[in-house]
Amino acid sequence: MTVITSSRLALVAGLVVSFAFAAPVRAQQPPSAGALLLAKDVVTLKGAMVMFDPLIPGVVETAKNVFLQQNPMLQKDLNEVAALLRNNLDSRRGELLNEVARVYASRFTEQELKDISAFYKTPLGRKMVTEEPKALQDSLLAAQTWADALSREVFDRFRDEMKKKGHNL
Repeated sequence: MTVITSSRLALVAGLVVSFAFAAPVRAQQPPSAGALLLAKDVVTLKGAMVMFDPLIPGVVETAKNVFLQQNPMLQKDLNEVAALLRNNLDSRRGELLNEVARVYASRFTEQELKDISAFYKTPLGRKMVTEEPKALQDSLLAAQTWADALSREVFDRFRDEMKKKGHNL
């Protein structure tokens, strides 16, 4: 068991404080209006908002299910209210776009955002938007296949090594 002495605790606290203040000053300043507009353009061009499409319906569905657990007899009415809320709240996607754009604008300079926007307007950039999700999906499938094979190998090796120690697994 490791004992944390007061000097070790002070060292850890000092490191945490120094890392906190080592963050770039730019990250603490709010992005400019120009950077926010460019970031919205980038987010829109690259289709990044698509991954957030399930957010509003998911929040509505979660709330509906909480109320449904409290009173299953209300299912019909809760379904109607859920449909109404999904429709009414869809207009709030713009708020989310603003939040996502703020994140991008805080991570990239205005010039970088201009360059990224220019890239996504090229034929290669447009291809990236359509093909990257497919490439990511294929990559995830390939990684899963690889991990499954690795898992079988690890289990086999465990069995072999444990057999050498006189254990049958």
